[in-house]
Amino acid sequence: MPKIRKILVANRGEIAVRVMRTCKELGISTVAVYSEADRSALHVRTADQAFLVGPPPSRESYLVQERILEAAKKAGADAIHPGYGFLSENASFVRACEKAGITFIGPPASAMDAMGEKTRARANMVKAGVPVVPGSTAPIATIEEAGAYAQKIGFPIMLKAAGGGGGKGMRRVERIEDFESAWRSARSEAMSSFGNDAVYIEKYLEKPHHVEIQVFADQYGNTIHLNERECSAQRRHQKVVEETPSPILTPELRAKMGEVAVKAAKAVGYVGAGTVEFLVDVHRNFYFLEMNTRLQVEHPVTEWVTGLDLVAWQIKVAEGEKLPYTEAPKPNGHAIEVRIYAEDPARNFMPSPGRISYLRVPGGPYLRDDSGVFPGYTVPNFYDPMISKLSVWAPTRREAIERTKRALSEYVVKGITTNTRYLKAIVSHPEFVEGDYDTSFLTREHETLLGKTEDPQLTEAALLASVVYAYQRDQKRAKTLTQAPSQGGKGGISAWRLSSRRGR
Repeated sequence: MPKIRKILVANRGEIAVRVMRTCKELGISTVAVYSEADRSALHVRTADQAFLVGPPPSRESYLVQERILEAAKKAGADAIHPGYGFLSENASFVRACEKAGITFIGPPASAMDAMGEKTRARANMVKAGVPVVPGSTAPIATIEEAGAYAQKIGFPIMLKAAGGGGGKGMRRVERIEDFESAWRSARSEAMSSFGNDAVYIEKYLEKPHHVEIQVFADQYGNTIHLNERECSAQRRHQKVVEETPSPILTPELRAKMGEVAVKAAKAVGYVGAGTVEFLVDVHRNFYFLEMNTRLQVEHPVTEWVTGLDLVAWQIKVAEGEKLPYTEAPKPNGHAIEVRIYAEDPARNFMPSPGRISYLRVPGGPYLRDDSGVFPGYTVPNFYDPMISKLSVWAPTRREAIERTKRALSEYVVKGITTNTRYLKAIVSHPEFVEGDYDTSFLTREHETLLGKTEDPQLTEAALLASVVYAYQRDQKRAKTLTQAPSQGGKGGISAWRLSSRRGR
């Protein structure tokens, strides 16, 4: 197959920048697409060319297949990398690329049909003999049918978007009284995120670990796994902290899960990078959850412990190269990734869009910051609030935890609120440090992680200090206002007003 010369990255933010960096190292030209809200974004500045594809809402820009393909044709791009999210798991987009004579850097549409739609994936895995979490094998059309099925398998249950992952369109429901509102909310979010409101139901497992296996396959039937990632530190079903190796997996369990993941990928003729996700119960039994037919947000931790560039592998496989390995490389050391969001944990994690007035990124050995922002950049309120992924490597897990804590203490962002303190609280928590934390960890320790269990006397002292400070500040302002007219008549007053406005 011919070498790829120019790649359009059909995404935004840090993942678009990350893909473009590898492209430049491979001598491949890059093309960005952007919405009106992203005119000054870093991925636009990083690319060799950039094309406007529509208004800020993703359904009118990044999700419009015709506009993405039109930009690719105008730029003369011979390949498209979808990143993750948006069109990355859309089989119709893959077929549209093929029809236009453009290489899609990802799995074929047939594999995406089989695994990208979650209920179809479950049915395929049942046929392949892979253990799955109990639940429906097809989207449920009506709320009446869904409610009846939920009662049949018993609460608690999970509502999940059939057309995508990443925690979007997912709701845990404890009782039938909450089912209707959760159903409507899940379908609405699924439509907004993936353009598909289909939802299915799974039985909720108590205190499971979320462990995923990275798989890779070439066009010649060679398929391997690249070990696992522990993803149990989740808030609202969205991964917040990821690490590898998983602290709960034995070498034997890793090998068994890897074997099943490879079997799952081969069963659908998979090509490229993908992730087979499992839930591991308290007895260390594992169940197929879903397959993400794309590159994962947390792929840097796998790159740390394997020394591989997964994006470069994606491109080379798309060009027809064979995988250089025939079995999983043994993980070297330990890696941790934390997701930095423009959000305020103290205000129920409300998004915190706005202009970044100051940014200091941590440095030091074995540290990586995959970012899509810069000083002076305005974080828009139309997209996922993640602005950066901070990852570290160390010889041992304890050292990796300490390096993560140190790096987070150096990360300074002003102008917006971020979750860096919250992330530091997570990796400092005894349950995380010990390694046996499950998917309920962040919910269960919510108050502690937000620092709301502080000494009440210290809280009262801080409040009193704030009152005293405010009183002294107001007194000083009043004194300045009283003295201002004596500073030179009309001219003095004007000068005072000007300086007061500037100070404000």
